[in-house]
Amino acid sequence: MRDPYKVLGVRKDAGADEIKAAWRSLAKTAHPDHNIGDPTATERFAEIGRAYETLKDPQKRGRYDQIARMAEAKGQSQEQTIMEQRQAAREAAERARAARANAEKIMEELARANARKAAADAAAGQSAPQSAAGESPEDMVERIFGVKAARGQQEQATTSAGAQHAEIRPEAATAATEEAPVEEELLATGTAPAGSRSAFGILSSLVRRITGGNVPEKPPEKTPEVAAEASVTIDDMLKSRWIIVPLSDGREARFQATTDIANGQVLHLKGQGLKLQGMLRGDVAVTVHLSTDGRFTLDGSDVRTILPITIENAVLGCEAMVEGLNGPVGLTVPAWSGSDQTVRIPGEGLPDGNGGKGDLVVELRLMLWEKPDDKVTDLMRSMREGLFL
Repeated sequence: MRDPYKVLGVRKDAGADEIKAAWRSLAKTAHPDHNIGDPTATERFAEIGRAYETLKDPQKRGRYDQIARMAEAKGQSQEQTIMEQRQAAREAAERARAARANAEKIMEELARANARKAAADAAAGQSAPQSAAGESPEDMVERIFGVKAARGQQEQATTSAGAQHAEIRPEAATAATEEAPVEEELLATGTAPAGSRSAFGILSSLVRRITGGNVPEKPPEKTPEVAAEASVTIDDMLKSRWIIVPLSDGREARFQATTDIANGQVLHLKGQGLKLQGMLRGDVAVTVHLSTDGRFTLDGSDVRTILPITIENAVLGCEAMVEGLNGPVGLTVPAWSGSDQTVRIPGEGLPDGNGGKGDLVVELRLMLWEKPDDKVTDLMRSMREGLFL
């Protein structure tokens, strides 16, 4: 990713308002709809969005500034510094996995050796040392590591421990250099765990001791969100169609149109954005624009439609049916209705985002018959000229 400050054209000490104003200005200028003949408009628009996503978040901005300072001190680019950090994290994770595997092998051998020792003690009428009865796994591992250096001159005297250790399989003996003394000390002192709870406790302590806390706790960083736009018709919403959104890298994101989508709403499509090496796939922020068809027009959450009526129904009033979003809806046309009059049907519009729905607004439109009617013509002439039959 290019320097977000250079992309937005702001200083590195720019405030949040200045960054937002620069993003709005550039996004309007670089919007693909305003640059139809420019094949690079989509990529520039996406780059502006990524830069704004980085700088508007104080945490992301702080991380970027820190990496930039580190890269400047080393004479490297920000991308090189980021790759070095990710490589170090991967190597630490590999070391932790190897340590866990070695510790699991040791625990398997400890369990078998403990079973053999328990059987031998039972046959000889011996019991385990009382000093280890109340010892926690953490204390046991700490004690073993603490006394490990002092056991250099006592290894020849611990004959029984050497005999038991010789029974361990060769593949477990090839573990890390610190793991073999731990195993010998557990067997020699008779403090090998007798139950599964103690075994798991020692295993956890052993892994923490071997790895030295190098296991990375933070998950990989997420790729910045990509901005996109999509047009959705009312018919798409009614039929729950899947809408395809093209992205700047040639891929496509998808979402299902539903009747609870509002005009101008931003949908965040999780995990459908850009994928960069060593980072989690980002999201896509899709701004929805609702388009109309021949039957309906939109007025916020209200849906407007037209109902043609004849002169006699306009004068006398009538019961009529009009096509709504979910099928025909009945309404009453008041007597003496004109073409500028509307009839509002509550709750038959689109969701308003607050748990309710807008209205279906029916606009009455006066219409004549297909063929002239002599009686109506004479009546209209007499009313205009003041003659009464």
